[in-house]
Amino acid sequence: MKSRNAQQGMTLTGMIMVVAVIGIFAYCGMRVFPMYQEFWSIKSIMEEVSGIEGLAGARRERIIQALEPRFITNYVESVPITPLERTKGEKILVEKPKGKRPRLVIRYEVRRPLFYNLDVVGKFEHSVELRD
Repeated sequence: MKSRNAQQGMTLTGMIMVVAVIGIFAYCGMRVFPMYQEFWSIKSIMEEVSGIEGLAGARRERIIQALEPRFITNYVESVPITPLERTKGEKILVEKPKGKRPRLVIRYEVRRPLFYNLDVVGKFEHSVELRD
């Protein structure tokens, strides 16, 4: 008795569809990852600046002076730091809750084009306590 071997595997169209789906997810990841990478840089900069002595009682401008060289070195572009850019909207805040240490808060939004008329929007916020 002859047994017929059934072919197994993926067809060409199936393979093309799988590659297309993987390609779309890879493209989306390439558009989103830099936003998160910048946010992680901002978080580490904020942690570093929060450890500087005497910033808890300092004015906002002094805190921004401490942030500025670190933002420039780490290519942070989503948070305006220079006086000209800051007029567009305040994204760096110093909150002083009653009875607690002051907090450095950075809130910002990043919008990147994805496809034709679709954008990826990321809203980021991080805060740290300033030390005396």
